[in-house]
Amino acid sequence: MIKLWNTTMPYASEDVDFIPHLKEYIAGSKGIVVVCPGGGYSCRAEYEGDTIGEWFNSIGISAVVLEYRVVPYKHPAEMSDVQRAIRYVRHNAEKYGIDKDKIAVMGFSAGGHLAASASVHYDKKVYEPTDEIDKESAKPNASILCYSVIDMGDYRNDGSMHNLLGGRPTDDMRNFMSCHKQITTDTPEAFLWHTSSDDCVHVMNSLLYAQGLATHSINYEMHIYPEGCHGLGLAKDNEYVSRWSEDLERWLTYKGWK
Repeated sequence: MIKLWNTTMPYASEDVDFIPHLKEYIAGSKGIVVVCPGGGYSCRAEYEGDTIGEWFNSIGISAVVLEYRVVPYKHPAEMSDVQRAIRYVRHNAEKYGIDKDKIAVMGFSAGGHLAASASVHYDKKVYEPTDEIDKESAKPNASILCYSVIDMGDYRNDGSMHNLLGGRPTDDMRNFMSCHKQITTDTPEAFLWHTSSDDCVHVMNSLLYAQGLATHSINYEMHIYPEGCHGLGLAKDNEYVSRWSEDLERWLTYKGWK
């Protein structure tokens, strides 16, 4: 376990003893993936965290699983954690044997929202620099978004939004945290997948993000499967949907992560 903050972490609470940290799954690849498990910003699902790190390790791609802050913490504590994680990995590129320009951020559900936030808000100053690590860029080189929360408007997931922003977020904050609305020509390329029957996080979340990428001529790969519930992870019990991981492996190999 690697603590993200060696000094006083930003937005610390004396009432919460959780320490945001990284778990390493190093495989000697050229690139590395920072994995953000889902959980509606109320928890962090192990099957979307450690299980994914182990899977990456098994296919020869390095990963670190980010155990980030959730409730009772609110925004921007979570974004501080993901920015710090990306900077930490980049600062330690030699240790991991990776290319500093091959760092992907990945997330599931609300963790996907965090990964998308890292991709569109990497240049936002959400905490004061603390050390040499914070001199590194927080920009990921690619994002991997799995049945992700993206929108805080018509297609929002109320639980994720309230856990992240509180019970009465302003329209400005909802717009700011609707990741598809914040895409620019500098947003990283992406791999996305979702199921059209997801009744928890509407598939329009992924479609809106893909549309935003297309509008700005940013490369992406997307897979929408016809059936499957929310929160499938590796989808081992759904033979048809489980092919997403094979497609992702091919995509990362094609992009030079291996």
